[in-house]
Amino acid sequence: MTTAFDLAADAAAFLRKRFAGDHHIVAVLGSGWADAVGVLGAGDRCAISEVPGFKKPSALGHGGEAISLTIGSSRVLVLTGRTHFYEGHGVAPVVHGVRTAAALGCKVAVLTNGAGVLREDWPIGEPVMISDHINLTGQSPMTGDNPPAPLAGRFVDLTDAYSKRLRAIARGASPMNEGVYLGLHGPHYETPAEIRAARSWGADLVGMSTVLEVIAARHVGLEVLALSLPTNLAAGISPTPLSGEEVIAVGKKSAARAGEVLRAVLSAIDAAA
Repeated sequence: MTTAFDLAADAAAFLRKRFAGDHHIVAVLGSGWADAVGVLGAGDRCAISEVPGFKKPSALGHGGEAISLTIGSSRVLVLTGRTHFYEGHGVAPVVHGVRTAAALGCKVAVLTNGAGVLREDWPIGEPVMISDHINLTGQSPMTGDNPPAPLAGRFVDLTDAYSKRLRAIARGASPMNEGVYLGLHGPHYETPAEIRAARSWGADLVGMSTVLEVIAARHVGLEVLALSLPTNLAAGISPTPLSGEEVIAVGKKSAARAGEVLRAVLSAIDAAA
């Protein structure tokens, strides 16, 4: 029987042939970040739907390409969008990107997203770093049979889910705020009551992605850094109704800044390798 890990190996083999070799870093561009890809530099591209196991993302503001580019001495695989659990394909496609990256030789995953922010003192459109997460999706990519050897078993230690080493590197490259991200199922936005509860739990950001990828990435040995783009104040804090169009607009307006931060961080990770 073909497993999710077999499919990741097939996808890595496709990309290894398509882009002529292994890669060192994977960068996943979430909502508000896809417009920043031009700042990272030119690269070889292919449609993500051509790669085994991938579907073109349907979320607003997400691209549909895999891009191979070089930053410093590191080959970086850039995915210009992601699959969300709310798209209805199950958990495995959500984490297929990070599993494929690990099979392609990547050691570091830089995950980005757009998020609602619970901190009114944080400016909208200015990237922040995720220091930890609260997973309220009700899902885990480790559910089911034990992964095949030589992979580790299902019980993944998340004590250092968001690498202290990478966060220090990123902080030195581009000083930014840090906070806790609360991941929910979506695709509906949260209620004001849910945001009040999230605040009482210590959340600073809220969104519909990332947490499942982090769990899967740590399982396959990737060191993780995550950056979030605050695109709106959360429900009950925002003076206006929430909308996907607002997320897209903030992403476009912030593309140059987000790309500048992402390139600086990737360059610093390369230099520290």
